[in-house]
Amino acid sequence: MNIGFIGIGVMGQAMATHLLNAGHKMYVYNRTKSKADQIVEAGAIWCEDVQMVAHHADLIFTIIGVPADVEAVYLGEGGLIDTAKEGTILVDMTTSTPELAKRIYEAGMQKGIQCLDAPVTGGDVGAKNGTLTIMVGGEESVYQSIRPILDLMGKVIVYMGEAGSGQHTKMANQIAIAGAAIGMVEALAYSKGANLDLETVLSAITSGSAASWQLSNMAPRIIRDDFNPGFFIKHFIKDMKIATSEASEMSVDLPGLNLVLSLYEECANREFENLGTQALYKLYEK
Repeated sequence: MNIGFIGIGVMGQAMATHLLNAGHKMYVYNRTKSKADQIVEAGAIWCEDVQMVAHHADLIFTIIGVPADVEAVYLGEGGLIDTAKEGTILVDMTTSTPELAKRIYEAGMQKGIQCLDAPVTGGDVGAKNGTLTIMVGGEESVYQSIRPILDLMGKVIVYMGEAGSGQHTKMANQIAIAGAAIGMVEALAYSKGANLDLETVLSAITSGSAASWQLSNMAPRIIRDDFNPGFFIKHFIKDMKIATSEASEMSVDLPGLNLVLSLYEECANREFENLGTQALYKLYEK
């Protein structure tokens, strides 16, 4: 199958590689060309712009940063909705806004183009291992038609409902992560203050009722002093702001999320925004 992939970054590189390794013909584009060098050397075809991807591919995935980028790539002049062929399926895997996902879906329908919102969770580890969780909104029949392709990138793939539902589900995921992240870093900060061996603490608490993905995957990175991004702080701040905005629209009060957002904004103020989300721990270091 001719597949396009726009956004060859921390996540997209591995995700697109799984599709290439499965034998699909891959057309790739990224704003910074050098980030695509590895997958191009492995056999993917470099495209100079979004329009070239749209010309060649029948199924196009995007994972591209922030909602403004998504809007430009899909709805801007010369974007995917303008240039993709009738019958093309477009799948946005960026964490974006439910409202934008609905607008993209409706614009696609007018052009005979099917659009799904399918944000993912699982970080760089899940992308590399092909074990991402993928939450899909849009037409169920379209989702079913590409399910075998999604299976190449994810382990848990769930159809959530109409357009925008995938993004709403991702917001629920990010809200849960926010609570787990602050719990993880405060557990480590407390343990260090008590002069406990942190690795031994993890061995004790990760198998009981405190167990979480954050404890199992992010806490060991902190202990190794590894703050490289599997998921950037700046992107998590973007996600939490989307969630707080959506919650406000629904008159849902989320004081815990607001607290964690304020702590991550402090991380950004200290110029940690390009580190991984585990760098929240740096606020607790003396």
